[in-house]
Amino acid sequence: MGEELMNDMLITAENVFDIEIEGLRQVKECLGETFSQIVDVVAKCEGKVVLCSMGKSGHIAKKISATLASLGTPSFFLHPAEAQHGDLGMVTEREVVILISHSGESEEIVRLLPSLRLIGATLIAITSNQKSTLAQECEIVQLMPPIKEACALNLAPTSSTTAVLVYGDALAVAVSQRHSFSESDFALFHPAGALGKKILIRVADIMAQGGEVPLVEEGCSISEAIVEMSRKTLGVVTIVNKDRRLVGLLTDGDLRRALEKRVDMYGDIIDTIMTKNPQSITADILAAQALRMLRERSINNYPVVDEQGRVVGVSTWQMIVKAGIII
Repeated sequence: MGEELMNDMLITAENVFDIEIEGLRQVKECLGETFSQIVDVVAKCEGKVVLCSMGKSGHIAKKISATLASLGTPSFFLHPAEAQHGDLGMVTEREVVILISHSGESEEIVRLLPSLRLIGATLIAITSNQKSTLAQECEIVQLMPPIKEACALNLAPTSSTTAVLVYGDALAVAVSQRHSFSESDFALFHPAGALGKKILIRVADIMAQGGEVPLVEEGCSISEAIVEMSRKTLGVVTIVNKDRRLVGLLTDGDLRRALEKRVDMYGDIIDTIMTKNPQSITADILAAQALRMLRERSINNYPVVDEQGRVVGVSTWQMIVKAGIII
């Protein structure tokens, strides 16, 4: 590729950015009472917020719907063509329907208007044509400014669809703030995401429990504890009394130090080398909190106990990180 051609391409790309940024500035200046009214209607919606559009605007409508749902406003996308063949049955009088059409005369959209009016849903139009059929049939009309498209022909939806996309983001964020949408709410709707895992997963969900817990009673030989540690492969053994209450902990580090002191592994009891009254956690705390505590104390694991101090599990930093939790 020649240098001159490359420069021409960069100039074209920069021009696209400039045109689309200018389009966004124009839409920003149009925000006002109508936008606030739409936020109020959407925030008070008793059903779902339905986004409906065709073509390139249809893709934008899908994204707006997804963003609304992601930020706590129940929403779905209704394809205008499919709506004419039965999908309109998903809409009730409880819904708020946002119809997007640059011209306001998209045939598939206009055909839906009589049925939507009969259903009784609240209709909102986003269009650039105030005199259009769509604008005349909707209760609220967000009039978009005449934006120059970024394509050389000023025809392909580019700047106009970007403007509607950002408008939709602004709407979704504003409504979420009206609902006091919190970080924990976000996590609830994104359980597979890093934030969701951080806020929702508790130690009980990932800890070793039942037969997986390395456990011996106080007074046993050190060799018995070593066998238990090797069998359970967690690098730690919990030591309990006859009531299964935690009294000590043996880590692989404790074992190395014992070997350096030439402790009798077969003759001495575990009580002589274990860490007595070790720190523990409960199963109901967040796994992210447990990981933070492990890092602060530079240790690898915690015994997990119930309200009576009885051992119910073991949690290690490897388990927490494997679950996808990072802090």
